[in-house]
Amino acid sequence: MNGRHGKSGLLAIVIAGTVALTGCHRQPASPPPPRLETPLRLPETPSAISVPITARLADLERTLNREMPQTLWSINRVEDKCVPAQRIAVFGTRIRITPDLRCRIVGTVRRGRVTLGGSGSTLRLTLPVRATISAEDIGGLIDRETATGAATAHADIRLDIKPDWTPTAKVSIDYDWTTPPGVTLFGKRITFVDKADGKLAEVVARLERDLPKQLRALDLRKEAAKVWPQAFTTLELNHDNPPVWLRIVPTRIGFAGYKVRGRNLELTATAEALTQTFVGDRPTDPAPTPLPDLVRQTKPPRLAFQIPVLADYAQLEPVVARALAKLAARGITIPRAGPVDARFGEVTIYATEGNRLAVGVTVDAKLKSGLIGHISGRVWLTGEPYNAANSERVEIRDLRVAANTNRDTVNLLIRLFQTPEVVEAIRESLTQDFAKDYAKVLRSARAAIAERRQGDFVLRADIGEVTHGRVIPTGQGLFMPVQAFGTASVSYRPRMAKR
Repeated sequence: MNGRHGKSGLLAIVIAGTVALTGCHRQPASPPPPRLETPLRLPETPSAISVPITARLADLERTLNREMPQTLWSINRVEDKCVPAQRIAVFGTRIRITPDLRCRIVGTVRRGRVTLGGSGSTLRLTLPVRATISAEDIGGLIDRETATGAATAHADIRLDIKPDWTPTAKVSIDYDWTTPPGVTLFGKRITFVDKADGKLAEVVARLERDLPKQLRALDLRKEAAKVWPQAFTTLELNHDNPPVWLRIVPTRIGFAGYKVRGRNLELTATAEALTQTFVGDRPTDPAPTPLPDLVRQTKPPRLAFQIPVLADYAQLEPVVARALAKLAARGITIPRAGPVDARFGEVTIYATEGNRLAVGVTVDAKLKSGLIGHISGRVWLTGEPYNAANSERVEIRDLRVAANTNRDTVNLLIRLFQTPEVVEAIRESLTQDFAKDYAKVLRSARAAIAERRQGDFVLRADIGEVTHGRVIPTGQGLFMPVQAFGTASVSYRPRMAKR
């Protein structure tokens, strides 16, 4: 009696456990997690591209030497006191012993070749001057005495430019007579420096008036209008896996000043632009806009753009399948149910709601004890991809069963995917190190923008600082946003003509 009751009690426990495991009530089919097909959209990033507009100082020198007359000024006038009366002191009284001598002063001041140089924001003009001045018919006693002198005038020119691209110049000039013009008459030294100084002041005023005119002849607006359309371009940052394109759309141009660099005068301009990153097919090139008026530059040149590092879900699916196959070969035990024979099949991965990944796995399973027969179905899990800031290692957090999609699926499959070994196998297989992909994309991007020629213009860019953020599941793959910063410039570099 006691034995019969003992056997029946054990059987009741086994049956109860089997009922609990199989869920006598069949699980209703559940839809898979919703699939997000939202395409990857990267934000536009403001950038500033250096656009050096260069004029050769040699061209400006030629213009100045052509336009400026050789004779800066001439003089021809009578001086009543060419030689002042001579006096001597006699018993405390000064007595005039010679009268004031009248004469005619005739002369010219001629210039040498104008040269330009300087550094930084100061353009320096050097103007050699040679004076030849004669005193004629001196008091009816001397026919002529001629004096020569030499001076070097230096003009420091501070250049600026108006919003309509009209150049302006502020000139400050100094000069030094290396040989002051003068003669000695009747033992007295007579110099003509004051006569020359007055005329040189007129030269300064003329330079300040004429230099902007000469600068306008360089037509910097015309040169800028050639460069401006070249900044509207599309660059291939990555050829495949995935194809990535960088489109540059200038919006306005700023002016920071002039710089003298060697034998060039450089207008330091910066094109403010939007940088747009596209994944997939090549976008259409941006349409150039007319050259705008200048604005006063406030931001230093800085290139900023997004580089997507993307893991295709199709690349992750076989990794998960292989990991589960290895686990099944080693054997899986469901807690409180015992060993299970499992064959894992197709794996599907895609993006779902809540910044999570959906992972679907088909499976055939049965308990080795034989209490439950062969069962098949598909189980869905979801997990949150995660990486630390600026880390290329991505892992999956909070991996949990989300749904099953087969009415014949019973709790056995749910329990199977809740075992620590299965959860860990899936989690580990989804853990990805983006370091190689990250390095490849950066190498490709650096090479793509290092130097690109368009006709006679060259776009050059350099990537300096690089940062990246948290991974995001997108319709196109697991996306790691990478932000690149550097510098870029568009310059005029005509090709050498072939001989």
